[in-house]
Amino acid sequence: MPASATKALRVAVLADSDTRWKWGALTATRVLPGDTEIHLDGYLLRGRATPTARQLQEVGVRADSLREVTAVEFLRAMAGARGEDSYDVLVLALVGGGVQAMLHGLARIWQDVAERPVVVTGYVGVVYEKLADGLLLRHGADLVLANSRQDADRFRAVYEGVGADAAAVTEVALPFLGGAAYAGEHDPYTVVFAAQPSVPDSRKDRTYLLDRLIRHARLHPEREVLLKLRSKPGEHTTHIEELPYQKLVQRADPPPNFRLVYGHMGEVLDRTDLLVTISSTAALESLHRRIPTVVLSDLGVREALGNHHFVGSGCLASWDQLDAGHRPAPDPEWVARQGVAADGGYETAFDEARERIAALLARPGGLPPLAPYYNLVTAPGYLPGILARHHLAPDGTPLPGAPAADRAPGPVRQVVRRAARGAYRHGVQRVAPVIRRMGEL
Repeated sequence: MPASATKALRVAVLADSDTRWKWGALTATRVLPGDTEIHLDGYLLRGRATPTARQLQEVGVRADSLREVTAVEFLRAMAGARGEDSYDVLVLALVGGGVQAMLHGLARIWQDVAERPVVVTGYVGVVYEKLADGLLLRHGADLVLANSRQDADRFRAVYEGVGADAAAVTEVALPFLGGAAYAGEHDPYTVVFAAQPSVPDSRKDRTYLLDRLIRHARLHPEREVLLKLRSKPGEHTTHIEELPYQKLVQRADPPPNFRLVYGHMGEVLDRTDLLVTISSTAALESLHRRIPTVVLSDLGVREALGNHHFVGSGCLASWDQLDAGHRPAPDPEWVARQGVAADGGYETAFDEARERIAALLARPGGLPPLAPYYNLVTAPGYLPGILARHHLAPDGTPLPGAPAADRAPGPVRQVVRRAARGAYRHGVQRVAPVIRRMGEL
């Protein structure tokens, strides 16, 4: 009898950044039956974007346990999770290469296991680049979640186009949508610009956006204008931010009605009358709540920015239009196809995933071995490099000298790791940009 039939469902989430932890943990609660007791263990993959305690608190998702691990340590933990400690569901909330490495590592440790967890993966938001690459790196999971009808269609087309099994593709929605629907203007009227760590990436473009936001605040002194930031200096999110707006704003002279804000996006949206962004997932959260939403066209509508995803949405506009009082009107059909329509459909968006997971958990004799599309026959020149980044050999075994491959980290090693990661983050955010600028002289 499956463990899920006799005890609370045990779920593990492996994430490599604050946003992916949020997606993974919320997805775990969404795709399991609402009346099921869940024991959630969180694992944070050690790397440049490992979230800080502040970032984890801001996400607001609680776990029964939470610890930082290397890839090899995580695989060792999964190998040791047997009997009462076995997991029913495992959510891989990682970048594509991380998912692929874990799939091969898990396939190795579970090769002689009669029953294994259901493995779930997907994307934290809009998929606007590296569609084929990212999807094929995620192939092999039992469920590959698509956040909208449009994504589900695209995902299946990619898998079928290379001859891979597309049965794992499962349509859902973004797990963090919700909150009260927009009920009318606040006092004061509040404009929020949702910043992104890496889009745009040049000083010129980021300075332009900041200047226009400050200009809007000066043109409308009766409005409150907020710059919503993802992280504080020294912290990393899913993407590296080399030119934080906090640093750029120090050279500006913003008016009193302009402020920097942090915190949970949902709480900021509670007081938002106009959400402005380049291509942030925050736009989908805002549209779900029927808040007027603008995706900026000032820097062009380009794949590199990700705002091309919003072509046909009715949300594209420029700062000149916003300064003049423009209010966007989203296209209902486009919004519905993105899985963010606030018409009651969201409540059933995860039903298919719940049914599929329930069926897999009840499958007689357990689940078949994990079988990613990429292997040493289909991608002999690509796969070994992907696995090596996580200190795994082509067969999924730890490479000689892999961090903590032979033992759990002691207190001294943990302290050294924290110091090293702090030095790495300082180098990436402070030193590397200076070196690059010097190189351009």
